[in-house]
Amino acid sequence: MIHQIRTKHLDFKTVIALIQEQKKLELSAEVKAKITACRKYLDDKLSKSKLPIYGINTGFGSLCDVKISDDNLSQLQENLVLSHACGTGEEVPQEIVKLMLFLKIQSLSYGHSGAQLQTIERLVEFYNNDIFPVIYTQGSLGASGDLAPLAHLALPLIGKGRVVFKDKEYSGREILKRFNWKPITLQAKEGLALLNGTQFMSAYGLNLVIKASRLSYFSDLIGTLSLEAYDGLKSSFNPLIHLIRPHKGQLITAERILDFLEGSELINQPKAHVQDPYSFRCIPQVHGASKDALSYTTKTILTEINSVTDNPNIFVASDEIISGGNFHGQPLALSLDFLSIAMAELGSISERRTFQLISGQRGLPDFLVKNSGLNSGFMIPQYTAASIVSQNKQLATPSSIDSIVSSNGQEDHVSMGANGATKAFKVVENLETILAIELLNASQALYFRDKKTSPFLESFLKLYRENAPFIENDIELSPLINKAKLFLQDMDIDIDELGL
Repeated sequence: MIHQIRTKHLDFKTVIALIQEQKKLELSAEVKAKITACRKYLDDKLSKSKLPIYGINTGFGSLCDVKISDDNLSQLQENLVLSHACGTGEEVPQEIVKLMLFLKIQSLSYGHSGAQLQTIERLVEFYNNDIFPVIYTQGSLGASGDLAPLAHLALPLIGKGRVVFKDKEYSGREILKRFNWKPITLQAKEGLALLNGTQFMSAYGLNLVIKASRLSYFSDLIGTLSLEAYDGLKSSFNPLIHLIRPHKGQLITAERILDFLEGSELINQPKAHVQDPYSFRCIPQVHGASKDALSYTTKTILTEINSVTDNPNIFVASDEIISGGNFHGQPLALSLDFLSIAMAELGSISERRTFQLISGQRGLPDFLVKNSGLNSGFMIPQYTAASIVSQNKQLATPSSIDSIVSSNGQEDHVSMGANGATKAFKVVENLETILAIELLNASQALYFRDKKTSPFLESFLKLYRENAPFIENDIELSPLINKAKLFLQDMDIDIDELGL
């Protein structure tokens, strides 16, 4: 299957299909024409004018006033890539690297960057053959683009750096030789086109909004299971309550939970209590607020992946080359921090529901085992969830409130969005574990109820319990937590349910 790179607006359904169906990329005729026309315009401009144009025939950053001779323009671009490859830390996951390749190809294909057609076609070959440049998580300030990560992305084009291909690491020179490719000779502006941009932050953001949307859905679903296990009340989800405070996420959450509960014997049985704790009663308000934050982040990421974010930008029709700041990651930095906070809160309220389930209330045994004392039961998974929730609180401290001056004061305000991206990645990963622990507890608690939940929830439980039987006596629970995580990862959810 083929996905054609075009200039039309990308939507999430298209991107998710690209990822899930492992489609190959192909440049459309329209895109090839735009790339070629832009490159020709730039070459003509350089041949006819000796005026300094930032990053094309000048130095970079605070060296922007240093004019470079025509004979050294190609070397200037190669030096840029080499000197900026200063990444450190852990290696970026391959799923993110592949998105970086895709997003860099997409951005360069709008015809405002001046890259050669062969350079973009080589990036397409990398993508299609699952050749993953080795990139590191640390090194980007999130302004002037993601310079260090994108330098590592670009190195193999010129036969430098490292790549992973079929789980084996190769040097840039070795991978070119294996495919009988020649190193790309970077032309004026090309190094800057490759290194300027927000594709590191954007790739993380794209990955995260897809994962976070799934986990938002699972938060509602698992929260409803916990509500049933806790013998909770249905009244908190009555639409009359939510229509007089009509935040979109709140309305969606309340309606979804009522749908989940349709046909439940448990929820409709007589109750001995008139109120539930906030972690149950306020699920629509808390989960809903996180949905609204996720919606904001999703909108920002979608705009970004449809954007040109290098500098300077070339406008052939207007006969202008303009130096601006589209590489600045502030929109991403703020939205990624918002996402971290929103996902951390989903984890926080989930852990509170787990705590309530093991507390020996509403007819449930202490720690969800019959013979507590001799058995610790589900005491310690809640400890684990609490530990992870605490870590998420630390990780959710905003990165975007920080800035450190760089490049001799030329780059005097930076977004730190790259740090926000890698932190958000960990927060979302942690949330998945917290929800897996709640699912483990809710499933165990429901074994103690003599009535059934709804047909939909029963079918979900049936699938889950194939690997999570009732726990009679103490066993090692870590494997069950991991199985619950894998279960959530493998579940198919209709994209319309995700709201993307």
